[in-house]
Amino acid sequence: MQLPCKQKASGARQASSASAFLSPAQQSAEQSSARHMPRGRAHRVAVVLAGCGVFDGSEIHEASAVLVHLSRAGAEVKIFAPNIEQMHVVDHLKGCPSEEKRNVLVESARLARGDIQDLAELKVGEFDAIIFPGGFGVAKNLCSWAVEGKNCTVNNLVKSTLEAFHSAKKPIGLCCISPVLAAKVFPGCEVTVGHNRNVDGRFPDAETAAAIEELGCKHICKDVNEAHVDTANKIVTTCAFMCKAPLHQIFDGVGTMVTEVLKLA
Repeated sequence: MQLPCKQKASGARQASSASAFLSPAQQSAEQSSARHMPRGRAHRVAVVLAGCGVFDGSEIHEASAVLVHLSRAGAEVKIFAPNIEQMHVVDHLKGCPSEEKRNVLVESARLARGDIQDLAELKVGEFDAIIFPGGFGVAKNLCSWAVEGKNCTVNNLVKSTLEAFHSAKKPIGLCCISPVLAAKVFPGCEVTVGHNRNVDGRFPDAETAAAIEELGCKHICKDVNEAHVDTANKIVTTCAFMCKAPLHQIFDGVGTMVTEVLKLA
């Protein structure tokens, strides 16, 4: 009769031991997320992907970090992507475009382990928040920033989805290059893509900050482990791979963004 208690105690020790392997930033994010969980149910969060692979789709490490931090916070997650053709396909080994064609939804399904829906099926009323990982697919497939910069256009479905969450006063999380979506759709909002100067060579794409400000938005300089919260618009951003930093720092920065999104949800 004592065995179940021993097993339970052992499980508790294992859980405690596991928490010891979390970095201080991860432990803080986990504790903060737990404090802001809604009573009665978990947060429901939509994650929107832009393909699979940094050069022509979603950045895989960022997408994974978003999903891990949401999982740790106990959130219920559904993954979406637009059912459109990619701008082009990049051979990630050679770093140059190939002649083949690929579909954003089909490629995103690789990251979602097949559990994904067409973005056209997303119903804002079913979610408390939405998050967009970065990667060049955001700047190529979800909008045309990669070729047109501040004069870009945003995919109509992506734009209407962002506007719907904004109108419903539900938080929007964005990392890496994806804050440009908010800068284009919500003039006057505040976002970060890191720093506006290439400090110590760590921010090679610092000119993106200037382009964002040319759109009438305010760029807030933040380091890789930080996130900026535009409380008026409920937009939370972090620079992720816009900064040259160790992977664990990028992971923790994405966690900070996720935590702040859940606080607002």
